Amino acid sequence: MTRELDLTDPSTGEVFATVPIASESDVDKAMEAAAQAFAKWRRSTPAQRQLALLKIADALEARAAEFTDLEIRETGKIRSVVLEEEIPECVSALRFFAGAARQLEGTAAGEYAPGHTSVIRREPIGVCAQIAPWNYPLMMAVWKIAPALAAGNTVVLKPAETTPSSAQLLARIAAEFLPKGAFTVLTGDRDTGRAMVRHPRTDLVSITGSTRAGIDVATVAAADLKRTHLELGGNAPLVVFLDADLKAAAEGIVGAAFYNAGQDCTAGGRVLVHESVHEDFVASLAKVASEQTPGVDYGPLNSATQFSRVQGLIDRLPPNARIETGGTRFGTQGFYFSPTVISGVRQEDEIVQEEIFGPVLTIQSFSDEAEAVAMANGVPYGLASSVWTRDVATAARVSAELDFGCVWVNTHGPLVPEMPHGGFGHSGHGKDLSAYAFNEYTRVKHVMTRFA
Repeated sequence: MTRELDLTDPSTGEVFATVPIASESDVDKAMEAAAQAFAKWRRSTPAQRQLALLKIADALEARAAEFTDLEIRETGKIRSVVLEEEIPECVSALRFFAGAARQLEGTAAGEYAPGHTSVIRREPIGVCAQIAPWNYPLMMAVWKIAPALAAGNTVVLKPAETTPSSAQLLARIAAEFLPKGAFTVLTGDRDTGRAMVRHPRTDLVSITGSTRAGIDVATVAAADLKRTHLELGGNAPLVVFLDADLKAAAEGIVGAAFYNAGQDCTAGGRVLVHESVHEDFVASLAKVASEQTPGVDYGPLNSATQFSRVQGLIDRLPPNARIETGGTRFGTQGFYFSPTVISGVRQEDEIVQEEIFGPVLTIQSFSDEAEAVAMANGVPYGLASSVWTRDVATAARVSAELDFGCVWVNTHGPLVPEMPHGGFGHSGHGKDLSAYAFNEYTRVKHVMTRFA
């Protein structure tokens, strides 16, 4: 008997559909099909791979409204945000990697030993098992499949348990332009994902998810020395100096913190502000935050589990913490959480050390640049950060000292396909987007020829 997962509309809390949980047998069939497809796809020319990805991009763009409807039903996102921001970003990423397929870089051929010529080949790795998250279901699926397919690999993708539908539609569209088995979507739970990671046909595993999930994947993959690509949690600091444009900073920080209800690994959840303007900045942030309306400015949390997690962090606040605004459920339906600003927190507090993944901002004060950097770096994560200052020298010094894979200056959050996205420490390793991501889906081979 096939086991199933319930799909819940997070804006109402009501179950609206079910999807099957792929069994080990299903995983085996998908992996074997991907391995067979790899034998053909790896030999396709860069131009052929480029054309296939461009056609997938065009088809996605043409059916943008359909993809948007699926995303909204399973995430509760604001329609205009999905249709006008996220779908175009997906199309843009596909087109970027379509171009990257024809732009492989490598060391020049040459004679490095007398009578011998060396050539460097970049080759696809093989079958990629990929696991996507629920916060950006379609976008993260695209970020994974596009570089993998562009490099000549084949893919078996498992979307998150709560948000599978847009990936399923993407696979149906892509099937028209790819060899059979080159891109398969399996719905399922953690056991499905583990079976994909363990499978002997799997050559590389890529996951975007929590640090816990990443450690689980890395542990299972290590047993067979499989390559891993881990884009995990974040806990971004936003360092606001005395000379910053404080009004613009308050507005920019609230936007960065509450976009997608704060369910973003780059979300700006930890505000560090100079002590001389701390009180005024707390008041400004609380005012701007309180003007955000759940259901209008951002959607619900993804699930009852995620709602309970965020509420639990609030309920366990220590006595030193003070809720300036929010901290509670919003409305009576669904998993909406009010925009929340918390002051008085200390570096060791759980809500400072842990990724929140909800519409919550914490605020701490610092006395000088050295303390600001130490506090910013004083968490296990290293994905994203930002510096807010009018001084170029301050921005340059602090950007160099922040131990995060991305540092923004006087903004927080913009991403483009041409630039890499990825972190350090408990935020994992490997890059999404850019030529760096493309290279991660290739292996390097040295070929040396002796001429008599």
